[in-house]
Amino acid sequence: MACLNRLIPNRRLLTTIWGICFILFSLAGQSQAENKPAGPVFVDIPEQGQVQFETIAGEDKVPARFHLEPHTFPFSCQFKRMSGPVRVYDITFPSPVKTEVAENNTVHGHYYQPEGPGPFPACVCLHILGGGFELSEMSANSLARQGIAALTIKMPYYAQRRGMGEHRQRRMISFVPEHTAEGMTQAVLDVRRAAAWLASREEVDAERMGVTGISLGGIMSALSSAAEPRFKKVAIYLGGGNLALGIWENPHPHAKLFRKHWLENGGTYESFLKIMKPVDPHTYGHLLQNRDVLMVVAKHDEILPPKSALALWESIGKKPELVWLDSGHITAAMYIFGETRRLTTFFSDWKTAE
Repeated sequence: MACLNRLIPNRRLLTTIWGICFILFSLAGQSQAENKPAGPVFVDIPEQGQVQFETIAGEDKVPARFHLEPHTFPFSCQFKRMSGPVRVYDITFPSPVKTEVAENNTVHGHYYQPEGPGPFPACVCLHILGGGFELSEMSANSLARQGIAALTIKMPYYAQRRGMGEHRQRRMISFVPEHTAEGMTQAVLDVRRAAAWLASREEVDAERMGVTGISLGGIMSALSSAAEPRFKKVAIYLGGGNLALGIWENPHPHAKLFRKHWLENGGTYESFLKIMKPVDPHTYGHLLQNRDVLMVVAKHDEILPPKSALALWESIGKKPELVWLDSGHITAAMYIFGETRRLTTFFSDWKTAE
């Protein structure tokens, strides 16, 4: 996990592919929306407010590093634009973790609000490793068009959360495993506040909430759902578990370079595993056995090997629906339209989650 940033051979290509898909999807949705009657009704959202984070049933099972005590936190909300029949807002709230990087201590996101009074199901959408947000925004947009309120957030050290000056090079996923573990922990706690914000919304049904993401977002969806009892549905795309072993055995030159550097500085596989295990979704798979879980993985994944996905699937009790795409990690983009339909169907059907 510590060297995933270097393991993706062509992140620009990946971002470009997803971006083209996002534009085409948005244009298609816009043309459909233009045929709708004028005068949609939306539930108002204040520009400033407070959210009460309350613990709910299942909090006693949340791993200690992800536990939050009941508390209140502020948020800011600004209308951004219309996306067909969907209102899009800029949302900010403070991270529950205060780091030395001031910019990183504020969480930025977009709320995609469906038309109507609700109550709607809701979903947190998490982005990919490379810092391209088109895919998570596309997922949120498509969910909202189907009556599922969706909130995207930027994880630690991404976009507006990136530090300046001496902190400019700090990343959530780093060649320093300790930094990676810290960043992933903060991301989970940020997601917990995002879930509380969604649950506080008048138009949201707090009993029908979930989380999704692709690649890094898929990994973090699995990890966040283990820490957040509000998430009853989890859609994991191109994610997996047993991360330390996957990195340690990866034949990519950058993985070899990381191992060489780690060993030369006194590290071992055991010490690497000790750092990564507390933030590995595989460690907490048993906590998802009572959730409705969808896993979509690539047969020829060159970034997260299929056995990583199988390790996570097995840790959840081999119960999740497991869908195999005949692709690699990057070429999975060719399935984007079909998988968008699968995702919206999954978060629209709550019979299996009741």
